[in-house]
Amino acid sequence: GRVMMALAVDVSRFEGVPMAPPDPILGVSEAFKADQNDLKLNLGVGAYRTEELQPYVLNVVKKAETLMLEKGENKEYLPIEGLAAFNKATAELLFGADNPVLKQGRVATLQSLSGTGSLRLAAAFIQRYFPEAKVLISSPTWGNHKNIFNDAKVPWSEYRYYDPKTVGLDFEGMIADIQAAPDGSFVLLHGCAHNPTGIDPTPEQWEKIADVIQEKKHMPFFDVAYQGFASGSLDEDASSVRLFVQRGLEVFVAQSYSKNLGLYAERIGAINVVCSTPEVANRVKSQLKRLARPMYSNPPIHGARIVANVVGDPTMFGEWKQEMEEMAGRIKNVRQKLYDSLSAKDDSGKDWSFILRQIGMFSYTGLNKTQSDNMTDKWHIYMTKDGRISLAGLSLAKCEYLADAIIDSFHNVS
Repeated sequence: GRVMMALAVDVSRFEGVPMAPPDPILGVSEAFKADQNDLKLNLGVGAYRTEELQPYVLNVVKKAETLMLEKGENKEYLPIEGLAAFNKATAELLFGADNPVLKQGRVATLQSLSGTGSLRLAAAFIQRYFPEAKVLISSPTWGNHKNIFNDAKVPWSEYRYYDPKTVGLDFEGMIADIQAAPDGSFVLLHGCAHNPTGIDPTPEQWEKIADVIQEKKHMPFFDVAYQGFASGSLDEDASSVRLFVQRGLEVFVAQSYSKNLGLYAERIGAINVVCSTPEVANRVKSQLKRLARPMYSNPPIHGARIVANVVGDPTMFGEWKQEMEEMAGRIKNVRQKLYDSLSAKDDSGKDWSFILRQIGMFSYTGLNKTQSDNMTDKWHIYMTKDGRISLAGLSLAKCEYLADAIIDSFHNVS
């Protein structure tokens, strides 16, 4: 007779794990790479490109790395709070070297894993020490903000920010929603170059926002991802944060050096907490360190040394500011050319001037999901489905092509 053999196959313990959806931003780059069309444009990811649409490593970064190699520095672990020289440099860059809060020792600064890691560390701090508090997030906002607070189990709600009728700031709605929030809420604010809209409050509007937050005893929580990269001026782009600090408010500020120094892959940033006294700052810093230890133990050193060396050397610091002005200037030129192309090609009378009123690397076009899909499917232009385009990925030579695509999508797709 026949011998029957049965092969036992164990069912995977991971059978219950579903497939995650693609990341709405990073997934755009994956689709772009798979497209073979010569006309394709990647306007999804916020990463600076040259006029030839190539990645750019700042000359001052290359110089700093050369000096680091010449010094032959080791790769020993950093303390939990990071590189001391970096923490000093980044706090001075953000608040101003002569700011009294630094001289008085009222700022707790921890080097962290760029902007995302800094936000996540602060979210864990909020969850542990303010478990009843809610975070207010602008509508719309950077997509990862909600993920960060969800995973930290911090409740959040939205405040009005974008007005689709004007493609501008819904300032009255913003103020009303912050006013209506429970006292002591955390209000997440974009320090400059709001992502995704590129729409920032005016200096006068920032004053009013500060008035309401102060009146409601809210905690301002700034995300500063583009200091120096938005306007070309480090001081101008930090003015919103400095306004709140000058008023004597306690403030959270997350920083990133991905954009302004092009250190995308180095994951270099910081979380700063401005406190009422040095003693409070010491306690806050001790607990941030306690939270960081089981998360990632301690931060990486390479990017931190680059920042410390660039900011700490007057010559390199000047060169960095010059390069930032050039990067910001290129994006402003592209923004102007796109507006000019849209105005010249669109005979409908539509006002495209909102593009010029926006700032930073992004522009919120006002296109809906279906229209954004048309941009990709017909024109091979890759962007997020909320209508955001990254002008950092656009060249002057491609502005007219992009204008044709936007006009077609806006007028011919419902």
